[in-house]
Amino acid sequence: MNISFNGIIEFVAVAETHGFSAAARKLGVNVSHISRKVAALEKELGVSLLARSTRTVRLTDAGQAYFARCQELVYGLQEANETVLDKQVELSGVLKVSAAGEFAEQHIAPLLIEFGQLHPKLTIEMDFNSQMVNFVDDAFDFSIRYGPMKDSSLIARKLTNRSLVAAASERYLEANGTPAHPKDLTSHQCLMTNNSTWFFDNQGKPLEVKLDPRWRSNSVRSVVLACERGLGIAYLPRSSFGNALKGGSVVPVLEPFWNREIATWIVYANRNFLPAKARLAINFLLEKFEHWQE
Repeated sequence: MNISFNGIIEFVAVAETHGFSAAARKLGVNVSHISRKVAALEKELGVSLLARSTRTVRLTDAGQAYFARCQELVYGLQEANETVLDKQVELSGVLKVSAAGEFAEQHIAPLLIEFGQLHPKLTIEMDFNSQMVNFVDDAFDFSIRYGPMKDSSLIARKLTNRSLVAAASERYLEANGTPAHPKDLTSHQCLMTNNSTWFFDNQGKPLEVKLDPRWRSNSVRSVVLACERGLGIAYLPRSSFGNALKGGSVVPVLEPFWNREIATWIVYANRNFLPAKARLAINFLLEKFEHWQE
């Protein structure tokens, strides 16, 4: 029996991205090339692998079974090639990373720039967006996320632990008093990012306080600025305050209740094979943060 891999890579790309155009972008070819290859594969097998309509592409029953086996073959072949070539290959293509917040801008971006300098043929795209990403449809290699991980279908590797700090300006505290307990915050003006619930540590036990924000923004810098200007109390990772804490424009409050073990994660899709560009970038970040302290 003659075994041909002709069209299999294109078929797997269509199945993973749910479309011919997306598959073409992923492989760096035109749509007509993808269409010809998949059609030739279907003709060779004598079955329809994909059900096409004007708007969607879905796998047939035969296509679903074929895809499950072919995906393993394609990933296995890629991994075998990259295992041999890891030490000598020049990384190329696009590494697409999703991140959000001041931490990513101050610490992740500079390290990925350094990684890019080590691999001149690699293009790196960073998308600063706090929303969770679709790793298949949006073609992200990995993301940087902060806090508890809720999606068990993803792989999360801890990058580092960070401490939350509650702080306010002296002007605000003089006018409104200093909270003695996290529950006192319900009568204070609070400055928030995306989460309306703040998580504290009460003698080793978790304490959640749900609050109505006085100021809300997905820009950490604007929250810190509002805190410095006396608008209210902010509760952020220590590094997010930057010079505001060091320079004394804001002062700590509720220190005994701070949550000091909030993890920052590298998150990626649960898949059998991780491309060399992603695997090496992830390992590079993990190595750089091995002894990092906030």
